[in-house]
Amino acid sequence: MTTYNSGENMAWIKMITEDEAQGELKDWYGKLREPWGGVDNILRVHSIDIPTLKGHYELYRSAMKGSKDLSHKRREMIAVVVSTINRCHY
Repeated sequence: MTTYNSGENMAWIKMITEDEAQGELKDWYGKLREPWGGVDNILRVHSIDIPTLKGHYELYRSAMKGSKDLSHKRREMIAVVVSTINRCHY
């Protein structure tokens, strides 16, 4: 398992890499693979608990692709602003 720590105040979270994934997790990683070729850490942190991975994905999908009131571009801009305010590397 791989650990991730991007800042001194971040928790260390054990994650299963794409190469180590098996069964249902491997299937999910296949669905979640980004154009750059991997799965974003924000989703990989759920690799040891597939139900939370599914829940996080559904929340993300709803927030980024939900109602047609906001364009995808505007949703991305909001995500960048919120991440900046939260000092989150986005």
